[in-house]
Amino acid sequence: MQNSDAQQTDTLIIGAGQAGLAMSYWLSRAGVEHVLLDRRTELGGAWQDRWDGFYLNTPNFSIDLPGMPYDGPEPEAFMPRDDVVSLFRRYAQLIGAPVRTGTDVTRVSPADDGFAVETNDGGWRARNVVLATGAFQVPRIPTLAVEIPAHIFQLHSHEYRNPGQLPDGAVLIVGTAQSGGQIAEELHAAGRQVHLAVSSCPEAPRRYRGHDLIHWILNLGIHGPEYGLNAFRTEQLPSPAARFACNPLLSGTDGGHAIHLRDLGRQGMRLHGHFEAVHDGGLVFTDDLPERLAAVEAGFGQRMQPLFDAYIAAAGISAPPAEPARVDDWLPETSSPRVDLAAENITTVLWATGYKLDMSIVDIPVLDEWDYPRHTRGVTEYPGLFAVGLPWLTGHYSPLLGGVGLDAEYLAGRIAERAAGGN
Repeated sequence: MQNSDAQQTDTLIIGAGQAGLAMSYWLSRAGVEHVLLDRRTELGGAWQDRWDGFYLNTPNFSIDLPGMPYDGPEPEAFMPRDDVVSLFRRYAQLIGAPVRTGTDVTRVSPADDGFAVETNDGGWRARNVVLATGAFQVPRIPTLAVEIPAHIFQLHSHEYRNPGQLPDGAVLIVGTAQSGGQIAEELHAAGRQVHLAVSSCPEAPRRYRGHDLIHWILNLGIHGPEYGLNAFRTEQLPSPAARFACNPLLSGTDGGHAIHLRDLGRQGMRLHGHFEAVHDGGLVFTDDLPERLAAVEAGFGQRMQPLFDAYIAAAGISAPPAEPARVDDWLPETSSPRVDLAAENITTVLWATGYKLDMSIVDIPVLDEWDYPRHTRGVTEYPGLFAVGLPWLTGHYSPLLGGVGLDAEYLAGRIAERAAGGN
């Protein structure tokens, strides 16, 4: 039985970030009535949660939102946080997206002829629901955090804004993916002593064979299958867990650059292995820093470089030859698997440990053990329920500004078919 007080629409999009807005564009073109619900009071998506000095890691040329590709004067530059937020607000206005902000969805459940959607501002009924809630939902903080002494200030990169936010003293950053690397550089430039717990995220060159790395990632992911190169497609992942693997260690700050951990060590940052315990006033790390750095540096040459070279050759692209791989054997003169908090004056632990999905609003048995909807090309196992913008939804490009529109276009077509077929 339907609640007569519930508002109704054909399709509800939950989330008005880049994925939700791309869906809105294509649904409008398909003539499908829809509404976007976003919990934030203002548009701009999760980009609003980034720190003050944040820059996109993807160049401007890769901003290819449906109906609004980048056409500015600096295609190779990198956009700062506030400009990214403004971009999405302009985009929503340009496409006339029917957004309801300040609307927090609390439950999605089956109902007659579709779904019942509960929010903090009343209920909705819809034939279709699109989950466009993004990849950066819940900060992932290791259970080890509870063992750190209470006087040490802890925060996740999600909460970090600028160096002045932290108490005086040294900072331990746990994780060396893109956020960890960039925040380390920012804190070091502000005069902080930085300790880095090195993770397994691979280093990579900012540019390769004449183009920014993102150029090759997007082109290989989108056009590679035309040449039988499917490595950047979801079906080629070694396991479902690989959907959440970290991206190459790159930065968009200072005009864009690669981050090399050994260079950070030369600059005075203290590099450590994996952070694994707290014991008697000290932090305990794995004693494998040389092996860990070697693995981080080898990742690009082992996985990405051969794929890019194969694509360039198969597509007949004229590109300069690859530069020789960087050889660097620097190691700190002294390194101990145990660091004394007081002796090193470490007053802050910053967790740059990524995010996990939270689909707890979905009261439908369609989620796997990682809280990821079971689907085929974004069409979930439950009729009328769709997902877009998640990591590796169909390929490496699925959550990127230059790729999310492709998945959205396909899903809009499937939703339009449901409307035309009456099922």
